[in-house]
Amino acid sequence: MSQSRFDKSRLPSRHVTEGPARAPHRSYFYAMGISEEEIHQPWVGVATCWNEAAPCNIALDRQAKVVKSGVKMAGGTPREFTTITVTDGIAMGHEGMRSSLASREAIADTVELTMRGHCYDALVGLAGCDKSLPGMMMAMVRLNTPSVFIYGGSILPGRLDGRDVTVQDVFEAVGQHQAGNYSDAELAILERVACPSAGACGGQFTANTMACVSEAIGLALPNSSGAPAPYESRDQYCEASGVAVMHLIERNIRARDIVTRKSLENAARVVACTGGSTNAGLHLPAIAHEGGIDFDLFDVCDIFRDTPYFVDLKPGGKYVAKDLYEAGGVPVVMQELRRAGLIHEDCMTATGRTMGEELDRVERKADGRVIYPVDTPITRTGGVVGLKGNLAPDGAIVKVAGMSEAEQVFSGPARVFECEEDAFAAVKAREYRDGEVIVIRNEGPAGGPGMREMLATTAAISGQGRGKNVALITDGRFSGATRGFCVGHVGPEAAHGGPIALLRDGDVITIDALKGELSVDLSEDELAARKDAWEGPRKTIYASGALWKYAQQVGSTRLGAVTHPGAKAEAHVYMDI
Repeated sequence: MSQSRFDKSRLPSRHVTEGPARAPHRSYFYAMGISEEEIHQPWVGVATCWNEAAPCNIALDRQAKVVKSGVKMAGGTPREFTTITVTDGIAMGHEGMRSSLASREAIADTVELTMRGHCYDALVGLAGCDKSLPGMMMAMVRLNTPSVFIYGGSILPGRLDGRDVTVQDVFEAVGQHQAGNYSDAELAILERVACPSAGACGGQFTANTMACVSEAIGLALPNSSGAPAPYESRDQYCEASGVAVMHLIERNIRARDIVTRKSLENAARVVACTGGSTNAGLHLPAIAHEGGIDFDLFDVCDIFRDTPYFVDLKPGGKYVAKDLYEAGGVPVVMQELRRAGLIHEDCMTATGRTMGEELDRVERKADGRVIYPVDTPITRTGGVVGLKGNLAPDGAIVKVAGMSEAEQVFSGPARVFECEEDAFAAVKAREYRDGEVIVIRNEGPAGGPGMREMLATTAAISGQGRGKNVALITDGRFSGATRGFCVGHVGPEAAHGGPIALLRDGDVITIDALKGELSVDLSEDELAARKDAWEGPRKTIYASGALWKYAQQVGSTRLGAVTHPGAKAEAHVYMDI
């Protein structure tokens, strides 16, 4: 393809490739075997979160190579680089989880710095595990380059005793083992078969939720998130993504042309109707922040509340990502939302066509098994619900997919723990009572620091068979694999003096997901008196380094737990330097 399609005078790479003053720069490029023709083509950063930490990321290296072939086919010069990933499944249940949410910011920051430092003209980003997906999308919107996102794909489900199993089953089996209902031998077998391939966790946990978001928001090619990581068919999407980003450069379609208030609403719809992870309530506002768009937790939850839940995925349902892909994937889900008038069709996508034009191409229908017809949903409201009240003035969020309406209201005395470890020890020793509301505080973005996920604790409760007997609230987060009546993102967090910091054992807490309420039976005067007597945030051992820096900079959960002023404060746009 002719490079005449591209005007280098308006692209950032001109600063490193054009004119006599850039001869030293070009000498570096020749040293790497780059031809003269390639030097003067558009330069595309191919950013990958590949590492050997976990199966979520292990296939990204191969997929990035295929993306690069697509870029070359379409007349571009791809340059691959890597960034970090902290994999939640490995970090779960110990101090490592403090690094997880902070890694989202590090990913966005390092991709930005690499793109700026080398003046790349566009970005194709590949990510596999939870925080790497929003981190990569945040970088795209922050830079406002022509951008295409690629998900590395989900893991295949394991099989045991004639049924599909996932890592969620392993976490819950630990609880059964602690209760004496699961033997060492049974646990040893399950842990060996639950994760049989490369790819991210298979249920509608955070990675697959945000993969669905990438399509719904328009940054990923239609249906590209669905195929499991081991499928060779993923190569077709990778190559097509490399070609697509070159078309975006040619037409000057940038990330902020795609990511708008309307496309964020589309993404929130898809999270709700698939019973997606509560973490989307954190990541969607963070992506919006990068584009200067007002879209906070309350906006997300408004959409969750009036969106039907009709895709039957784990952890609340029966099926995994592979099943959704085989049923037609996100395009069929969005087609059902469209039938209900719940999709903005005029949003631009990475194909260069609008969402409506893309949905016009969808021929498959809801199968009635994995994807229910929108007019006969599993439940009439979304699988994720926002809460607000005197215990959560800045909101909170709970996943109710798979729960009956009767199970969505809970009132009981507080059992307060100052950190996750204390709560997990009590659960392991069965030192809690039915009817209690377990409170885990000091686990917010600043107070943790790092806003850890509580999967180990919630899975242990479920594994003990008591998931319906207690509720749990925290200013931390929950894994997308969490099930049971578990409320996260309670804000303001304890470290910022929120009401959760003032709770005492025995305070009566009410959680009503039907009304969207999270409250404590205390008067305003009593809460004010406790606030006056509050001694301030708990001190942590993180007094220097990356986690200290994160704790100093991070903002409220309601706004996405972001660490910089965002697009509203920017004085220039990278693509226009």
